Amino acid sequence: MIRAVYPGSFDPVTNGHIDIIQRGAKIYDEVIVLVAENISKIPLFTLEERLSMLRESLQHIPNVKVDSFKGLLVDYIKKIDVRIIIRGLRAVSDFEYEFQQALTNKKLYPESETVFLISDIKYTFLSSSMVKEIAKFGGCVEDLVPECVAKKLYEKFNVKR
Repeated sequence: MIRAVYPGSFDPVTNGHIDIIQRGAKIYDEVIVLVAENISKIPLFTLEERLSMLRESLQHIPNVKVDSFKGLLVDYIKKIDVRIIIRGLRAVSDFEYEFQQALTNKKLYPESETVFLISDIKYTFLSSSMVKEIAKFGGCVEDLVPECVAKKLYEKFNVKR
């Protein structure tokens, strides 16, 4: 069984994330979507809310599991005996950061491999930050995120839709 981990903060999960997860699930026997407790970011949603939204959004994909971690990704993947890390690339601007992360993970855990999946063209502009900004000012996010996420965003920003 070949398993892979797709880590991120998912604050919130977008349709771009879902696309990468679905595609990863076609390649690997199991994909673990790993919600990071990123100390350098102040999340809009709690860890529990992000986990819940992901589980609801991904329930239709049987070989996907959702988990969370705090600390180094390589410590988590060593612990569960996974060597493949999936990362999505939207644009060239993502590459430098992702490349640096992949090399760092390789240095810390030489058995790890990072696999980059190129974003579908319709999601190249999409980011969680952009979605939050649109929702905050009452814009429509329903075609950018799963339905349960749109609902939570509107509730969080007290937007009537």
